[in-house]
Formats: sequence, structure tokens, C-alpha cells
Amino acid sequence: MTDWLNVGKIVNTHGIRGEVRVISRTDFPERRYRTGAVLTAFGSSGAPVSLTVTSWRQHKNFDLLTFEEISGVTEAEALKESLLKIEKTALEEDELDDGEFYYHEIIGMEAVDEAGHSVGTVKEILQPGANDVWVLDTDKGELLLPYIEDVVLRVNQREGVITVRIPEGLE
Repeated sequence: MTDWLNVGKIVNTHGIRGEVRVISRTDFPERRYRTGAVLTAFGSSGAPVSLTVTSWRQHKNFDLLTFEEISGVTEAEALKESLLKIEKTALEEDELDDGEFYYHEIIGMEAVDEAGHSVGTVKEILQPGANDVWVLDTDKGELLLPYIEDVVLRVNQREGVITVRIPEGLE
């Protein structure tokens, strides 16, 4: 079974030449949307469709893409609401600097406090603004932790453990 990673969502068409408007979900748009990149569109109707990027530009808060396989607005309309994904195996090894990681690598990791006691498991990562917020699934419900240096102390991917310091009053 193939593991897929979401890189964006087609929300509308743009113009009459088959360009689509995408809300991006990737930190690497210049790599994901470069000419020749292959993305797979998962729509509500039918099988996934492989699409080859022919152009990419940014406009306002959107990424605008054209694909080899789409020649006009009618074909582009059929892609509305589709999720654009890549195979996990398509990730490039050199994309991240030391100390960086992909969200999918963090979700599911156990969070422990400085004494080593389990706090919970990372369930989701939100991007509300200034910093990411990690949602932990705990015995007492959800705990929202800001991803800042004073709170997330260490991420040990090898052991699958994150060491956190929970600010007073947050629990």
C-alpha cells in the first residue's frame, strides 16, 4: 500500500486555459510544484489522476498551477476540491536541515515531561499563525502545546519521543 502526503487542495480554476487555484499544504512549494513534478489528484469521483506540472506561480494566498494533462477550463473544473498528493517515497533526503522534520514524522510520537513521565501522544499539528501548535492526546483530553523552544525541548526521532515542558496553567 502506498503512503501519500497531502501537498495542497485545488479550490477553483483560474482563467480559461486550465490553470487551477491551490491552497498549499507544503513547506516546499518550489520543489513540489516545479516544472515536471508529478502530483496525484484525489477527487470525490473516480480513481486518482497523475498530473505533471507545466507551470507554477503564486498569486495572493494561492498557488496557481497548470498541468500537461489539462488543456482548458472544462477539464480543470473537474479537479475542483481534489487533494494533491505525493508518494511518501518521493521525499528528497536533502530537503531538511539538521533538527528539522516532517509533520508526518512527529504525529504519533509520545510526548514526555522532563522527568520522563508520559504526557500524551501527538495527534495533530495546527498552523494558526506565529508558531505551530502541537495537539496532544492525553488522559485528560486534548492539550495544545505551542511549538516554541521553551515548550518543546527535544525531538528524538530515533526513539520516537518528544521532551516537553508544559507551561504553568496550560494543563
